[in-house]
Amino acid sequence: MKAISNIYLIWRKGRGHRRHIIGVLKRNATEGVRFEYIRDNIALASEDGFAPYVDFPDIEKVYKHNVIEIFGQRLFQAERTDRRRYYDFWELNMTMVDDKYYMLAYTQGLLSTDNFEFLADFHPIKELCFVSEITGLTERRISQDSVKVGDELKWVRESENKIDKQAIQVYKGNILIGYVKIVHNRVFCKPSKERLRIVVKDVDQNGLINRIFIRVFY
Repeated sequence: MKAISNIYLIWRKGRGHRRHIIGVLKRNATEGVRFEYIRDNIALASEDGFAPYVDFPDIEKVYKHNVIEIFGQRLFQAERTDRRRYYDFWELNMTMVDDKYYMLAYTQGLLSTDNFEFLADFHPIKELCFVSEITGLTERRISQDSVKVGDELKWVRESENKIDKQAIQVYKGNILIGYVKIVHNRVFCKPSKERLRIVVKDVDQNGLINRIFIRVFY
């Protein structure tokens, strides 16, 4: 999995609120997967109401046992009848779907019951392809005819952003649509980034566009 560096645990209060990077998962050959909170970020997240992940209550501890097994409970169940559509949506490598660390990185571990997500720090290597989501749509109220599946979007690194120095703006023509998700935007700030492209994967709309999923590839 040369494309994946670390996976970051993200939390936000709800839709339209800021995402906080509150923890990191790291994997190596000797220790397996370990998890720890990023304590410097916890205070700000706590102002929004953050509470530690139930299975990992101690923000001072480095967790080394059963980490991927616990977080892996969030993953899609392979016996479901719609698994092929799920795999296709997330652009998954079928040889890797039994690897929980890979699956968490590429599918983000999203659940409707909480506000956690898992975002991987990717490397811009040959054949990289992952699905992400444009953020900031709530503020912009994009009309439903503005963006369509298959549209290629332009990305630009925002030069002055006090909250995220790696902020990546996404444009349809000359219209600012929004931003690449935090952490996922880091790949656009690395060497060989110039070859990265963004294409609209899926659009959720109801009068206005609610969500835009994007395919990022090299």
